[in-house]
Amino acid sequence: MASRLHAFNRYELKYLVPVQQAAEIRDELAQRMDTDLHSPVGGYGVWSLYYDTPQLRFYWEKIEGLKFRRKLRIRHYGDLDGVTDESPVCVEIKQRVNRVTQKRRITLPYATARQLCDERELIEHTPKEEGFVHEVLELVVRLNLQPMAITGYQREALIGRDQDTGLRVTFDRRIRGRDRDFHFGTPGVENRFTIPPHMSVMEIKVNERAPYWITDLAARRNLNLVRVSKYVQSIEAFGLAPRSVFHVREEDLPPAPVPTVAYGAAAHPTSPTTQRTAEALHP
Repeated sequence: MASRLHAFNRYELKYLVPVQQAAEIRDELAQRMDTDLHSPVGGYGVWSLYYDTPQLRFYWEKIEGLKFRRKLRIRHYGDLDGVTDESPVCVEIKQRVNRVTQKRRITLPYATARQLCDERELIEHTPKEEGFVHEVLELVVRLNLQPMAITGYQREALIGRDQDTGLRVTFDRRIRGRDRDFHFGTPGVENRFTIPPHMSVMEIKVNERAPYWITDLAARRNLNLVRVSKYVQSIEAFGLAPRSVFHVREEDLPPAPVPTVAYGAAAHPTSPTTQRTAEALHP
């Protein structure tokens, strides 16, 4: 059996921008970047089930800004309609070491992923996959990890060309989630927006350093770096920790004017992770 294991390191820069402005930035970037072959017109769905301890250890590690932290998730790409036990998903450990984001993941049938993470059973694996599989199993058993939140969003992705082959830029919109019904195939579930629907998250991902022209673009458009975590937003939105952003039902799309001011730092009384995004989240 061929190895299904994949690992990579990179730096990530995040910006919170209005959806309309994100579309303008995407069109400008398209002059120097290519559309990801896996990103159709309108983007693709990304759904992640996050695991955490009953005391929310991974959440608090993020809030406290620990230089080394990690989290475990199962991720599905595409629509959730028709998800079966055989649907491919990724079991992924995402960790932060100082400023570097590291991801290690294995692609498995959905039933096998649940066997590993939920039933806490050792699954069939190749010698190359052994270390990762045992690490996942050790984490869920030792820390008593449990499904905690699902996040979902629509993603559009661009990749660099020529000398910028290590560059990837993504735009995530309709960022929502839920704190129950953790099976990806559960019909009729209710999701709530965890970031206001008129806002999107733009991420610049590079192997070493961002090209000068893309940092110039960010400066010219008055974009400010933010510390925003989709998992953290979900935890707070559903009252599992102090709430710092408003949330609405997915079917309730309130009309919101596109802000015309730059988004900078703003104080917030409840959550350090959203101090720099509060102004943008509450226009």
